[in-house]
Amino acid sequence: MSKTGKIAIAVLGFLLLGSTVFAEETESITEVMAELVLQIGIIIFAVRIGGRLVKKIGIPSVLGELLAGVIIGPYALGGIVLPGFPHGIFPLGSGTLAVSTELYSFATVASIILLFASGLETDLGLFLRYSVVGGVIGIGGVVFSFVLGDLVGVFLLHTSFTDPRCLFLGILSTATSVGITARILSDQKKMDSPEGVTILAAAVFDDVLGIIMLAVVLGIVAVMTGGSGTLTAGSILAIAGKAFGIWLGFTALGLIFSKKIANFLKFFKHSYDFSVLALGIALLLAGIFERQGLAMIIGAYIAGLSLSKTDIAAVIQERIHGLYEFFVPIFFAVMGMMVNVREIASAPVLIFGAVYTVVAILAKVIGCGGPALLMGFNGKGAMRIGTGMVPRGEVALIIAGIGLAAGVLDNQLFGVVILMTLITTLVAPPLLSVTLKIPGSGTRKPVKDDDTSTMVWEFPSDEIADLVVDTLLKDLRAEGFYVQMMNIDDGLSQARKDDIALSITEEESTVTVETAKGDMPFVKTAVYEVLLELSDAIDKLKASTDPAAMRREISNLDGRTDKELFTMLQPELISLDLKGETKDEIITEMVDLLAGQNKLLNRNEVLHDVLQREKTMSTGMQHGIALPHAKTDGVRSMSVAIGIKKDGVNFESLDGEKSRLFIMVVSPKKTSGPHIQFLAAIGAVLKDEGVREHIISADSRDDVITLLRNAKK
Repeated sequence: MSKTGKIAIAVLGFLLLGSTVFAEETESITEVMAELVLQIGIIIFAVRIGGRLVKKIGIPSVLGELLAGVIIGPYALGGIVLPGFPHGIFPLGSGTLAVSTELYSFATVASIILLFASGLETDLGLFLRYSVVGGVIGIGGVVFSFVLGDLVGVFLLHTSFTDPRCLFLGILSTATSVGITARILSDQKKMDSPEGVTILAAAVFDDVLGIIMLAVVLGIVAVMTGGSGTLTAGSILAIAGKAFGIWLGFTALGLIFSKKIANFLKFFKHSYDFSVLALGIALLLAGIFERQGLAMIIGAYIAGLSLSKTDIAAVIQERIHGLYEFFVPIFFAVMGMMVNVREIASAPVLIFGAVYTVVAILAKVIGCGGPALLMGFNGKGAMRIGTGMVPRGEVALIIAGIGLAAGVLDNQLFGVVILMTLITTLVAPPLLSVTLKIPGSGTRKPVKDDDTSTMVWEFPSDEIADLVVDTLLKDLRAEGFYVQMMNIDDGLSQARKDDIALSITEEESTVTVETAKGDMPFVKTAVYEVLLELSDAIDKLKASTDPAAMRREISNLDGRTDKELFTMLQPELISLDLKGETKDEIITEMVDLLAGQNKLLNRNEVLHDVLQREKTMSTGMQHGIALPHAKTDGVRSMSVAIGIKKDGVNFESLDGEKSRLFIMVVSPKKTSGPHIQFLAAIGAVLKDEGVREHIISADSRDDVITLLRNAKK
């Protein structure tokens, strides 16, 4: 087991031990709150560990969070009697809920945050632009999924089509979790393909139609379970009209007044203030919709959708990200806790779940793929669209939780839904990946260009590209744009102001900006000004600094020595007798030393980057030391090699002496690590003449490591 895993288990053990020591039998409000915070603390650790473990094997983290909830829930480990917890740490709740009311309240707030974020992420422009194609495909998927899902309940439960349980099975079958599909499309550079944009647009229709149908079904269930009237065709139409009217009315008002709402929020100036207030609007709408007999998540989604086209949408997403990361995994864990392990493992549930899952997959493939054939796609395109709409995920779990809380779904049917959600989420990525790899276009006719324009700039190095992007984003903020780092690792940023939207991507030394054709002149002018600004700054920097003098000053500094940094040194990466006779030969030999121990992803790339860094300025220091180094995409993690050549070579050192001791450090460009810190620490240790000489004359590689680790500054 890894060190991290041991620490995590130790922390959880400590938390569980502490909770048993301080537990009391009383049920005062204080004790209820104490139990709640203990439960949340345990859940936070469980979902992080579960999510991290499944991600290592290529499964979405949401499934790890769900399974973590199953494991620690009241039907599994959470129900085990412990000292101070006579009913377990997660005792069974009252009524239809398997968890306490307080914990379920946290999950409810989490579902509101999740749907609010989903609404913010909805590309309304894409929705409108592909409204015909996406609408037909989305409607086909919803109709097929609802009818077939309901019929599964009819045949296996031996009941009528309008039975509330069957209606919920139909609704649950319509949901689409496009987040997983979007990730696959993004990884394979298919996000802007005809199939990609159609899937995203159709998923929006699925969400909208599914939410409306949920509102209708909740109204029907209220009538049937409340005994307030007979369910007739007229009453169903009345319920549907009310639900659709409320949804459409609030959505229309939200979109019409979206800019006024955004301007009101901007009145509070600070981005954290208006982001929290935007979430407050989502909570208010959620409460209003619940009061009207509709689901809270509908109001939350409308709030997000209304703000999705405003220039502060991306900033709100970024600012509430911390709340999202805290609350939403708790929601998935609580959904997992409500799964009765014994029930889900029973033969009837497994058979029901298998049939329901197969039908749910086929319903999307046929219901979405079939209409795609009528909308200009060929067989390959239709199959890609159908498989892309298969995963259910978050929305299905929320609707299932609503059904369970309302008493419509029992533990067995809830287990059936969990099985369907797990399997569709697992099978969709490989199915879609296979269909995307089939060569050839997915449309019958070539696709016409859209209204977007793309500009690409190539720069001499990654560092210059970084500087250009950073300066461009700073200038855009000064122009009143709201800027969000969408994905730091992938170098993706978004800037928005009113109806101007820029997508900025940095990939190594290449910077790409995508925007509407009418806004491209503004982009070119902005980048031109950035280049002039940087050029002037660099000229001033060259005139005011002397790099050689700075290198000499650094070489004489007496810095901090952090011995922990030297734990990465390995005997296999030390050569006591380098053969090279020139600087380039020494560097090549040390790169090969790293390559020989499988430390490099690309040997030639690492060699090129180290030599390029050396051309900028020699890393030959004083007293026979050289520290060749570079940041490069040719390594997975930071690696250090040590080489000794007793008679030395000319390394263009500061004091003109030959270099005899060489420390090479190579680190990945985009990953944080103690690259500079290690160089400073090793330089501080090697200032000691005795240490240097003992290392150069060392008899073994282990002696070199011992001398470095035990050296005193």
